[in-house]
Amino acid sequence: MARTAIWTSISRALTADIGEGRFATGDRLPTEAQLAARFGVNRHTVRRALADMADQGLVHARRGAGVFVTARPTDYPIGRRVRFHQNVAAGGQVPAKRILSLVTRVADQREATALDLATGDPVHVYDGLSLADDQPIAIFQSVFPAQRLPGVLMALEETQSVTEALKLSGVTDYTRISTRLTAKLATATQALHLRIAEGAPILRSVGINADDAGVPVEYGRTWFAGDRVTLTLNADD
Repeated sequence: MARTAIWTSISRALTADIGEGRFATGDRLPTEAQLAARFGVNRHTVRRALADMADQGLVHARRGAGVFVTARPTDYPIGRRVRFHQNVAAGGQVPAKRILSLVTRVADQREATALDLATGDPVHVYDGLSLADDQPIAIFQSVFPAQRLPGVLMALEETQSVTEALKLSGVTDYTRISTRLTAKLATATQALHLRIAEGAPILRSVGINADDAGVPVEYGRTWFAGDRVTLTLNADD
């Protein structure tokens, strides 16, 4: 069984420190010498761990001053109304989305069951990247029933917002009728998009949204970078 590189373990430990609030945005991390003493390694190993964190956008170095925390975890409420832009903006960060793919294809069995379709019925699929302050925090895939919402792909291309695209398609409001959360490890592709290490912890959310009549309009899966997002469950929204 392959052993985890020491620098990787240090990077994950320091990332956890940031995620758990021990270091806030703008804080200076301990010096290389202090970190080397903490982890019982040489400064070169510490430097490699800090470089990995810098590649992920978590820290940045200031010449002669030290290494400082760049990112802070994004609070992300999950309840009956999950709205990405509202969630991120409420935490004082700037939300953005990037389209990775917009396609129409046939539904697989899982998607068909979630959306109350027959296997093989057409669905519109939106794959994208969610960002907070230009930092990628999640990859997502939203699947919509094509026959019920024929114009949703065009609306998504224009707005990059599920809420706005559904409004343009006649769905004025929708609510979450189910959510499942599962811990996962990032694949190579997910790690590339999220700028994290392959095998880093991520959290997968699987949800179904329905319109006012209770008809499913979206089946969504989201993979959150584990140390960049704090998920909170709201029971009363």
